Amino acid sequence: MTIVETERSPRTLRFEGASGNTVVGDLWGPERGGVLTLLLHGGGQTRHSWRRAGAALAEGGGRALALDARGHGDSDWIPDGDYRASAQAADVLRVLEQLGEPVVLVGASMGGLTGLAVAAEAGPERASGLVLVDIVPGFDVSGGARVQGFMQSHRDGFASLEEAADAVSAYLPHQERPKSPNGLRRNLRQREDGRWYWHWDPAFLTPRVADEGEWRRHVEGLERAARDLSVPLAVIRGALSDVVGAAEVAAFLEIAPRTRVVELRDAGHTAAGSDNYAFTRAVVDLVRDMSG
Repeated sequence: MTIVETERSPRTLRFEGASGNTVVGDLWGPERGGVLTLLLHGGGQTRHSWRRAGAALAEGGGRALALDARGHGDSDWIPDGDYRASAQAADVLRVLEQLGEPVVLVGASMGGLTGLAVAAEAGPERASGLVLVDIVPGFDVSGGARVQGFMQSHRDGFASLEEAADAVSAYLPHQERPKSPNGLRRNLRQREDGRWYWHWDPAFLTPRVADEGEWRRHVEGLERAARDLSVPLAVIRGALSDVVGAAEVAAFLEIAPRTRVVELRDAGHTAAGSDNYAFTRAVVDLVRDMSG
């Protein structure tokens, strides 16, 4: 692990992933001391989606490390396009080895399912708690397809940041549009053709399971992992989400009845963007309770 010195917090860290790939993260708080929370973003996002939660966790006396998943943000793109769930989890497990201390895992969407697989494999000595942000193994596949549809629809990029902001607003009509589109620079990169492209490898959208039967087995494996977890487990659900509804939460509670559920009234699937204040407060409170 090497530290890239910067003039302002957070500090940028680089880790070795499971394939010899580089995994980049931002660390808030001191290098050692205090509870360490590992933040895992959703598909098509980057570590920057956690910037307010990371800062708030550090201000509360802890530490927070937000990772760019393989193929996202500043982490390496994988030449053979291996973005399977198992590869994502293997990267995080490799990062845990380099950290050498237990963490509370907080994962949104794709990052939540990765976190669940990691918690099951790592055990309570290395993963002392898990927060799933608007995701459970048996999520609503139609809502998930809508997310992928949005990601697929802009492969040719955007002529401007304003155009990108228009697309996001159309996709998330319940979410307040930022006064300036400049915040999108964290998730977009301008290429030589002058257009702005999402900062993740398009190969990420290649299907990671071959058929419905394989997908079902994958879900069942995650459900077993949730059932068998001995550490604190929580779900933050956006009440406006089309990916995790009340029925999906109820089904998950049948599997893992000790799960604590927090519902954000004004949030959708992208909970941090929908109601960042309530979302950040929920994350901080849950991490504090899990590590108390």
